[in-house]
Amino acid sequence: QVQLVESGGGLVRPGGSLRLSCAASGFTFSNFAMNWFKQIPGEEREWVATISSVDGNTAYADSVKGRFIISRDNANSRVDLQMNRLKPEDTAVYFCNFYRSGRQHWGKGTLVTVSS
Repeated sequence: QVQLVESGGGLVRPGGSLRLSCAASGFTFSNFAMNWFKQIPGEEREWVATISSVDGNTAYADSVKGRFIISRDNANSRVDLQMNRLKPEDTAVYFCNFYRSGRQHWGKGTLVTVSS
């Protein structure tokens, strides 16, 4: 059974940092690109970052480029999102995601609140 479990969210002041983690199980983690999305209540879920399965190539939304870093640990089936220089507009629930055989898989999310 596929499971994605996010952790690491919390309250942080503007300019601060947080590191999110997603623990994956139930599938061959190293075979799949992994993604982070965010969602503000009442709005569409929005793509944040992707890391490829093998060579570790990364891609970022313009809104986070230069501030966030996505990384993965295939040995431990984990994907992380290092979030630096956080802004109030980064406040959202962050979700770990991957796509397999016509289906999107999602975790339950972790809440990040950026506020003074």
